[in-house]
This record gives sequence, C-alpha cells and structure tokens, in this order.
Amino acid sequence: MARLILFNKPYGVLSQFTDRGTPEARATLSDHIDVPGVYPAGRLDRDSEGLLILTDDGALQARIASPKHKTPKTYLAQVEGEPDAASLDRLRAGVMLNDGMTRPATVRRIDPPELWHRDPPVRYRKSVPDSWIELTITEGRNRQVRRMTAAVGYPTLRLVRWRIGEWEIGVLAPGAWRAVSP
Repeated sequence: MARLILFNKPYGVLSQFTDRGTPEARATLSDHIDVPGVYPAGRLDRDSEGLLILTDDGALQARIASPKHKTPKTYLAQVEGEPDAASLDRLRAGVMLNDGMTRPATVRRIDPPELWHRDPPVRYRKSVPDSWIELTITEGRNRQVRRMTAAVGYPTLRLVRWRIGEWEIGVLAPGAWRAVSP
C-alpha cells in the first residue's frame, strides 16, 4: 500500500530533500521528515507555506502534481490592498500571464485566518492596507498564485496552501507531518 504524508512546510524550507543551489545551507525537507522513499507530489516555493504531500507511489504523485489531472489546490493569500469585485472576477475568468492564460480560479475574500506565527513576519505598512483571499486553482505553474494576484494589482504578501484535492492541512503545526491513507 502506498505511503502518503501530509506536511506543513514552514516558510523558508525548500520542497526537496537536498540543497545543491547555494554554498550556504538552506533548510530542506530532510530537516523535518525522516521517512525513506517518499517524494513531494508538487512543490511550494521557499517563501510559501502550508500543505505539501509526499508519497512513495509514482502514479499517485503524478495524479496530484500533473496539471492534466486538474487536482484543485486551495491557497490562503494575504494580499496588499483590498481587491475589488472586478479584480476577483478577473481571477475567476483566468488571467493572462507571461506563459499564457491561466485556467479560471475560484476566489473569495475571507476574514484574516487564524494561522501560526511566521518567522520572519510579513512586513506591515501603516499606509497600505492588506486583506485575505481564498483562491483555488487546478494548475500549478511556477509561482502561479503570486503572479495571478500581482497581475490584477494585488501582490501577495503571504501565501499558505491549505488544501490539495481531498487533503487539508487542518491542525498540523509548521514543520509537523502525519501519515494518512491514500
């Protein structure tokens, strides 16, 4: 039977087990997960947080990560400014990025969620308000959510992936993981 691990990836951790990118050591999955033979099904940028799924089943990994399977991924995004209805409608319709049009997203404004403290904290600017949106996409392009919110005029300040398909982060603390049945 396949192994499936839900991991709450902290800010600043790479979505891989080794770091070959720079001379200085950066935090990786191996700093948090000591389970042989599992690999991430998709990625989260170093500066994004939240749900990362790891598995030892290649077919399941492909089903979760591949855009052709359209697995929904839900993010909580703290954005600079307060998106108006027209901007949210643009996200719902799909946004033109430098690598083409995105698929339509499901998006809504939400109250600030009760999340863990992030280190370092998001910069606070008195003169610029921020707000939160919940955004669900069925792709997974490089930095897609950040590029989408920026394209409609509301850059992302903090990004937390909350759900992938049927799996949700729930009460997992940053850096914690749990095994679940696939």
